[in-house]
Amino acid sequence: FSELQNLLPDKTSRFSCKGKQIHHFLWVSTFSEYTVVPEYAVAKIDAAAPLDKVCLFGCGFSTGYGAAINTAKVKPGSTCAVFGLGGVGLSVVMGCKAAGASRIIAVDINKDKFAKAKELGATDCINPQDFKKPIQEVLTEMTGQGVDYSFEAIGHADTMIAALASCNMSTGICVMIGVLDSGSKISIDPTLLLTGRTWKGSALGGIKLR
Repeated sequence: FSELQNLLPDKTSRFSCKGKQIHHFLWVSTFSEYTVVPEYAVAKIDAAAPLDKVCLFGCGFSTGYGAAINTAKVKPGSTCAVFGLGGVGLSVVMGCKAAGASRIIAVDINKDKFAKAKELGATDCINPQDFKKPIQEVLTEMTGQGVDYSFEAIGHADTMIAALASCNMSTGICVMIGVLDSGSKISIDPTLLLTGRTWKGSALGGIKLR
């Protein structure tokens, strides 16, 4: 609970600026030159590891990359759709590429993100606003039977449903990564799941943190 209060486990803060208390963030607070963290938040590395080769991954990268590698377990030659091209979504693209996906379709309403998405591995980039039909229908037409894997990295109920519907109706796997507002609910047509699709959630990409 102290983590949510932005305090250390003993419910204290060790930070201050000009006499004013400053709160910790999730027991880490890495945007400071020096920090105080509980033992729980420390990961020991091999003493022989060269420090110029060791680095920390931000949670956005591990969340997206791990969603493709660990949660979905993307297979070589498969087709993927990634909804949302922020840091998490772009990390999903990287994970899909590393897993050997043959086609990675990036979906976002901001075309300025397309160049970076293609640089990181996207084979196609589409803007839902360019089409009159629902994006799930567009993706189904592009792939023939829907994508093998879809990932929602936005956090909206509508795009979560669209991501699920864009999967192959029998074997498709949809991974929810985006976080909805607290108290939000999703209403779906149950046949989207009854035909065989799998809907999964992913937290921090299923990566072992320590």
